[in-house]
Amino acid sequence: MFINNFDPIAIEIFSLEIRWYSLSYIIGILIGLLLIKNLFINDKSLKEQFDDYLIYLIIGIILGGRCGYILFYNLNYYLENLFDIFKIWQGGMSFHGGLIGIIFASYFFAKKNKNHIFKYLDLIALVAPIGIFFGRIANFINSELYGKETSLPWAVQFIQVDNLYRHPTQLYEAFLEGILLFIILLYFWKKNFLEKIGKLSALFLIFYSFFRFIVEFFKVPDEQLGYLIFNLTMGQILSLVFFILGVILIFIENDSQKKS
Repeated sequence: MFINNFDPIAIEIFSLEIRWYSLSYIIGILIGLLLIKNLFINDKSLKEQFDDYLIYLIIGIILGGRCGYILFYNLNYYLENLFDIFKIWQGGMSFHGGLIGIIFASYFFAKKNKNHIFKYLDLIALVAPIGIFFGRIANFINSELYGKETSLPWAVQFIQVDNLYRHPTQLYEAFLEGILLFIILLYFWKKNFLEKIGKLSALFLIFYSFFRFIVEFFKVPDEQLGYLIFNLTMGQILSLVFFILGVILIFIENDSQKKS
C-alpha cells in the first residue's frame, strides 16, 4: 500500500505558485502538438495551420472545461457566488466540458480555413490521451478524484483527504484513458483511419466513454451531486451521452464513405 502526501505545488517563486495541474496541461498540449506536426501530418499547409489552431484549442479547453464544470457539477454554488466563476486557479474543470469547447473551437477554425472539422478533430483525438494521462497524474498528486475505500494491495492513503486506503482511480484513468487509449488509437492510425473522416474521433469518444464509465464505479462521487438517475454519477451520465454520439458518428461516417 502507498501513502500519498504530495505537494500540489510544483514550483514556488516568492508568491508565485506553479501547480502540477497547470504543468500537466502545458506538457500535454506541447507533446501533442509536437507529435501531430512531426509524426501524424504529411500535408504541409495543414501542419502550418496548427500553430494558429493551438490558440483556438487552448481557449476552447479553458472556457469549455470551466463552463462544463459550472453547468454539470456545481451550478447552484456559482449562481450564488458569481465572482468565483473566474477563479480557475482554485480548480473546477470538466473534461466533457473541455471536449465540447474543443469541438466548438474546431468548428470555428475549420470554417475560417474552409476545411472539414474532422481534419482537425481526428488529429486531436489521436493525441488527446497524452494530455489525459498527464492530467490524471496531476489529479493523483493533488489528491483529488480519488476512489472508494479498498483493502487491495495497491490501495493508496491520501493524507490530505483522510486515513482510509482507497482505489487510486486517477491512476486507473491515467492507464486506461491515457496509455491504453493512445495505443488503441495509434493502432487504428496505422491502419490509415485518418483517411476515413471522423473515424478516429468516433473511436476516441467510444473508448474514452467506456473506460470512464467503468472507473466511475470505483470513484467517490462528487460531494455536491452524489448519485443521480439509476445510481449513476454525473461522469457516467455524460460518458453515456458521448458514447452514443461516438456510435452515431461511426454510422454517419460509414454512410458518407459509401456515398463517396
